[in-house]
Amino acid sequence: MGETGDDERGFFAELPIRRPAKAEPDQKPHYHGHRDRLRERFVTGGADALPDYELLELLLFRLIPRVDTKPIAKALIARFGSLAEVLGAPASLLEEVKGIGPTVAVDLKVIAATAQRMARGEVRGREVLSNWTQLLDYCRSAMAFESREQFRILFLDKKNGLIADEVQQTGTVDHTPVYPREVVKRALELSASAIILVHNHPTTPLSLTLAHAGYH
Repeated sequence: MGETGDDERGFFAELPIRRPAKAEPDQKPHYHGHRDRLRERFVTGGADALPDYELLELLLFRLIPRVDTKPIAKALIARFGSLAEVLGAPASLLEEVKGIGPTVAVDLKVIAATAQRMARGEVRGREVLSNWTQLLDYCRSAMAFESREQFRILFLDKKNGLIADEVQQTGTVDHTPVYPREVVKRALELSASAIILVHNHPTTPLSLTLAHAGYH
């Protein structure tokens, strides 16, 4: 027994002492450098230097700070088609995209509401009919993904400047009533010289019908 005990002590004495491994210094995730480069491109080149998905990435940087947002931004654009249509989509549909939870979906809708108000301010007082692309983008961001049909009216002055943008009627998923008498009454109240009628189609979210009418 004594010899065996001596052997065991000698064996364990020869074993190297294992010291706790030093903690590795914190390393920044790989996407941090990408974020810095993307911000720099925006600063130097402006929004026109970035495609829609990269502008969306810039928004998601603050909303989802510890995740690579590039795949999420691309998935959102693939699902809805453009940045305007992503911001116009209902929160419930945004949440169907992997990486978008309820909080981020609401934050995107806050950004959308801000963008819509800015767009309304940009259109107001300008010659709306001189830029149909801007008008279509504005209408899509405001109502393309509405779950119910809307009948919206843009009231214009003699120079085709926007006086007011109003939702005249909201209906069901495939029907909304329109009352010409109410449309004319409201146009007279606002002293509008022309109107643009906008109608969405919830069954085909990106489809809008626009009609322009002028009168004296």
